Amino acid sequence: MFNELKKIIILGGGTAGWMTAAACAKFLPENYQVVLVESEQIGTVGVGEATIPHIRYFNNMLGIEERAFLSAVKATYKLGIQFIDWGSLGAAYIHPFGSHGYPVGSIDFHHYWLSAMASGVAPAFDQFSLAVVMAEKKRFAFPETNAINGKNAFSYAYHIDAGRYAKFLRKYAEERNVVRIEGRLSHVMTDATSGAISSLQMDSGATVEGDFFIDCSGFRAILLAEKLSVPFDDWSNWLLCDRAVAVPCERVEPPKPYTVAHAKPWGWQWRIPLQHRTGNGMVYSSSAITDEDALQNLLTNLDGYPLADPNFLKFTAGRRKKNWEKNCIAIGLSSGFLEPLESTSIYLIQQGILKFLEYFPGTGDLSTLRDAYNNEMETEYVRIRDFLILHYKITKRNDSEFWRYCQNMALPESLERSIELFRATGHVERYQNGLFMSPSWLAVYLGQGVGKVNFDTRVLNYPDAFVLGEMQKMREKLELQVQAMPMTNDVLEAELSATGINQQPVAASLYGVV
Repeated sequence: MFNELKKIIILGGGTAGWMTAAACAKFLPENYQVVLVESEQIGTVGVGEATIPHIRYFNNMLGIEERAFLSAVKATYKLGIQFIDWGSLGAAYIHPFGSHGYPVGSIDFHHYWLSAMASGVAPAFDQFSLAVVMAEKKRFAFPETNAINGKNAFSYAYHIDAGRYAKFLRKYAEERNVVRIEGRLSHVMTDATSGAISSLQMDSGATVEGDFFIDCSGFRAILLAEKLSVPFDDWSNWLLCDRAVAVPCERVEPPKPYTVAHAKPWGWQWRIPLQHRTGNGMVYSSSAITDEDALQNLLTNLDGYPLADPNFLKFTAGRRKKNWEKNCIAIGLSSGFLEPLESTSIYLIQQGILKFLEYFPGTGDLSTLRDAYNNEMETEYVRIRDFLILHYKITKRNDSEFWRYCQNMALPESLERSIELFRATGHVERYQNGLFMSPSWLAVYLGQGVGKVNFDTRVLNYPDAFVLGEMQKMREKLELQVQAMPMTNDVLEAELSATGINQQPVAASLYGVV
């Protein structure tokens, strides 16, 4: 029974390990002991420099004050992601944290837009999103609510230094009695009868015993995969990119309130603006370009002077077939990896933690809880997988073998169904569980051009002049709202100044590597 498990062992630090430790320290009863085992000699991937709005909920849940967080992790505000050259060369759109337009006569706005588009009179879909207009004009204001649905609603997230976030949460966790053990793992011991993990044997000769183990050991998945032999579900036939190289550089301009994802013939390049530097990386298929050429292309496209040696990563898109086996849960890269195209790495860590806490401590048969947890995490991964594949599938690009393959590849049945439903009716398939609601799907469908799309015929009951008039009112209202907002950089500097911590101007170019 869960309520008999009193000692929780977390293997691995980094973002996943310390997010888990911080949440356990906050929410588990005082009679539970939480121990985190890590080695300073083993580096971390540092995933998740770009986040989505859910991180604000996680921080609020822990009682973390936003201004202190902004200062500690060198964060900047993020309103969405700009996609360049994805639908076709020369085209760009922003996937915002917010809706486009608002319903008219109980019919969703995008149906009116599709009707106007069919008549050749529709302005760009982007221009009906408050978050997009804010991002393009580099202005920012805090939303009245956290919701991202409704009339011109929007939300925001952050660009963060993932290494600093891990250190910030380590301090938080250790102040709340999480015990950290420094050392390298030698062997994992299991119970001879049940096969459950019983202890970790360290190089030093020490033994770390526990009742429940959380695997945050990164791509190796030392506990879940290497010891408990949970197989991997490989999705690389849909998500071709299997390499990444990252290089931070000097920041040469005030940070923009959005991430940039620029499609290339072999994958795509990211640009993430922080207070003290710009994060850059190339995500690519090793069958389409060599590591050396990928690095050279990345270095050629940096905004500023590189601040560190390149960091190469190898990965396979997919997930463990179970996130929880016996007395072990994998959280973070040990549970699976989906490329950072939509900034979902920290979200998946967060969901793994929150769903664990929902069930822990529980009573009854552990197998029931395991099955429920595994089913819910599978749903999370599949929803994100389909949404990422969508970006590669709906494109007019045929300038490389990479994009020709993406255009013609067979899709998971779930995604095929969603695309066909949208083309046939203009309606986004809705689901209750999992990430990415209708506004996100609409942003990509219409931003990249999904092809001919039918629309709700009820919009034909409204005269064209009325529809165009309503659209014009929406655009004018958005422009006035945004024009009244301060510049993003001014808001950020004001928030940092309010912490009372001496800050260098965010607009400055900083050459130090942190």
